[in-house]
Amino acid sequence: MHISMYLEWQVVEGTFVYQYQKAGYFSSEKYIHKVPATESEALMSPLMPLLEKNRCRSFFAYCAQWQADKPETWKGFDPKRHSMDQVYKYFGLETNTIDFVGHAVALYTCDDYLKQPMHETMERIKLYMYSVSRYGRSPFIYPVYGLGGLPEGFSRLCAVNGGTYMLNTPVESFELDEQGKVCRVRTKDGQVARCKMVVCDPSYIAQQFPSRLRCNGRVIRCICILGAPVPSTNGSTSCQIIIPQRQLNRHNDIYIMVVSSPHGICLKGKTIAIVSTTVETDDPESELAPALKLLGNIEEKFVAVSDLLECTDTGRESNIFVSNSFDATSHFESATQDVLRIWENMTGEPLDLSVKADREDLQEQ
Repeated sequence: MHISMYLEWQVVEGTFVYQYQKAGYFSSEKYIHKVPATESEALMSPLMPLLEKNRCRSFFAYCAQWQADKPETWKGFDPKRHSMDQVYKYFGLETNTIDFVGHAVALYTCDDYLKQPMHETMERIKLYMYSVSRYGRSPFIYPVYGLGGLPEGFSRLCAVNGGTYMLNTPVESFELDEQGKVCRVRTKDGQVARCKMVVCDPSYIAQQFPSRLRCNGRVIRCICILGAPVPSTNGSTSCQIIIPQRQLNRHNDIYIMVVSSPHGICLKGKTIAIVSTTVETDDPESELAPALKLLGNIEEKFVAVSDLLECTDTGRESNIFVSNSFDATSHFESATQDVLRIWENMTGEPLDLSVKADREDLQEQ
């Protein structure tokens, strides 16, 4: 029985990337562009000049046929030895193209990957292409009725399988046995739940075990209520917009997640935009200004700044496994990696969730 039985999902209508283009004789200035993910989309994309379109098309064609276990598809590259920077140079891709491939397709949060072996990046690009070929407009899905449906769905699954859950119950402390392993969870109203393991976020151990946490910066989030779809997104009722760091001379990307009434999270005619980034200055809200400018008329906004906390140990000594704070990303790639990390720490074995893309699925229809 899977959690998907208790959740309804809808495909996010589009994925866009920020890249400023000056006004021309026959066009106005533009900031937001659809992310191309196939050979045909690369040829039609206004993101690139004509010659760059051909180079990008060749690059995507290479990615589509590339397979990690078939050296004949590598074109002379060694996935464990050659860097992604070398691959980009081979195809002659320009900086702006590298920006959207690395940040909007491969979903990296910084450019460190350029100097690393190409294997992981190629797998990320192929997964993106595979997802687009399967689901159409974008590779992303979002739960109907919002992210709150996730814990609700797990609670239902827990109940069906005979588990006990207590929602909105403040935790007082964790109790350890003689071996230093967690054995009980005590709530603030005096109830006790017996256990062998605990999985939690940093807020649950901040008071009792503060030495297990370190702060790796801050993230700012701004939830905006709009009266219309975001301009330049073709009227999309849902989309993701990524602003690569280099486009604004920043060290971190800015992310915008847009959802509306088809996802059941607001009134018809309204749009919700969630803008987030890693804080770099003493004036966090001003860092979001370029992103907020893209949204059009904002009827109301709510801003929050929070610490990015990370556990300093694996959790194996106490069996209290702690996740990292959610970072600024809107696509949950880092959260997925965090879940896989916790699973391996708990079980001692990696969880294999890899998807093997069939070559036929990546061919143009």
